[in-house]
Amino acid sequence: MAEVLPQRGAEGRQGRGRPGGAGSAGRHSVFRHPGRHRVAVFALDGVIPFELGIPLRIFGAAENPDDRSHLYEVVTCSVRAGEVHTDADFPIVVEHGMEALAEADTVVFPASHELGPVYAEGRLTPPLAEAMAAIRPGARVVSICTGSFLLAAAGLLDGRPATTHWSSADHFQRLFPRIRVDPDVLYVDDGDVLTSAGVAAGIDLCLHIVRRDFGTAVANGVARRTVVPPHREGGQAQYVRRPLPEPQLASTERARAWALSRLEHPLSLREMADRESMSVRTFTRRFREEVGLSPGQWLTQQRVEHARQLLESTDMSVDQVARTSGFGTAASMRQHLQTALGVSPTAYRRTFQTAQAR
Repeated sequence: MAEVLPQRGAEGRQGRGRPGGAGSAGRHSVFRHPGRHRVAVFALDGVIPFELGIPLRIFGAAENPDDRSHLYEVVTCSVRAGEVHTDADFPIVVEHGMEALAEADTVVFPASHELGPVYAEGRLTPPLAEAMAAIRPGARVVSICTGSFLLAAAGLLDGRPATTHWSSADHFQRLFPRIRVDPDVLYVDDGDVLTSAGVAAGIDLCLHIVRRDFGTAVANGVARRTVVPPHREGGQAQYVRRPLPEPQLASTERARAWALSRLEHPLSLREMADRESMSVRTFTRRFREEVGLSPGQWLTQQRVEHARQLLESTDMSVDQVARTSGFGTAASMRQHLQTALGVSPTAYRRTFQTAQAR
């Protein structure tokens, strides 16, 4: 199973991921709140309402911890203002046309069931080509589910890693052979272009973006308000064949809760299995069935997440963070953060200290 690709360097993330980049000054006809990160969500006929609402729900809930001010401004747009048909039994009316794309810092493309030649042939229609050309240079581009077909048809994914809904992945690869398609992951972060799998993976990707832009504390606050898991790594599988244990079978939930309360200690698979009175073999199988990861992968993921929080929110030394998060040594933590995030602990901390000083 592929891991989520590392983000670009800290400078690239800051330039594209936070307010204050190119075009942030001056008067805007669409976005009305200077200082907020501007997000345009592009709705096409056949759009799936659930996925259309994800960016507003996640980004709209992101607040500055100090003064509770909103960090993003989200608007919905289309090729032109007016009525947009959905795949449900109701239409929506959008106030903005493609002029919003020229002002946005981030543009999100949710899935549509009426992509026509984009999905069938990998070809943009003239109106869609005009819309894609209207995106401000330097803007970050994000897709949810089969919204990735729009990015691919516009050439934005050529030579890059990307994902889409698992059921469309083979067709996606055949249609766009220059893209390095990973059908197994929840999302792929390739710096200024990010793609996700279907439905709930869009929530995971938007939370990942909030974490990347403003840190773990803000992203966890959004997750609490929206009652969703605070973090699923992009490299996690898109779907688990048996997402819930059979009723007569025991869960591994107690073992996970116990492990989370003891991250700073060495934890063995045998100890976790004993918490559920299972053999190691049975526990490992049940754990993967429920979580989609092996116990070791999950434990490393939780320790990386805990280390991120400590690096962002405390003045603890790297050695102290490594011990508290369960890595033992700074060298071990450095290796795991480099693998997961593409940066060292010191560089990661510096990124968020710079962001907070802005």
